[in-house]
Amino acid sequence: MSNFKTIYFPIDKAIQIHDDMVIGISGGRSGTQDVGRLESVLFHLQNDDYYPTFEKKLTHLVFATSMFHMFNDGNKRSSLAFGSYFLKLNGFDYLADYFIQEMENIVLWLAMHLIDYSLFEEIITSIIIFDEITEDIKLKIALSIEQNSNKLQ
Repeated sequence: MSNFKTIYFPIDKAIQIHDDMVIGISGGRSGTQDVGRLESVLFHLQNDDYYPTFEKKLTHLVFATSMFHMFNDGNKRSSLAFGSYFLKLNGFDYLADYFIQEMENIVLWLAMHLIDYSLFEEIITSIIIFDEITEDIKLKIALSIEQNSNKLQ
């Protein structure tokens, strides 16, 4: 993907996706809690020095949206919607439904600190490169959940 030109979306589209697709469909409190943080995430995503590959950009977008509480409600759901939209914008339409289906629990585990950023990035990379979460990554997820669940008890 060395000649890949990433397509981004502006903050007004992010807010529209959150309000219409996340809150409007599945409910919750509407509104943006931290517009500056949302702007920052969307702006820095475009910095190829920080995020040189599409996989790293997608990882950061989903991670930041789910973990930084930029909205009053629906942050994890918004992270899935943003990730799916970002995939579609960049020609990965065929992965969007799979992404949402597989990432629903993963984003929850991320928010619960059962998986870390590094493993999260491996998961995203596996989806982009192999069109699925590979068996070795599934094993890493299971081990991480088991180890980190024990720490929480």
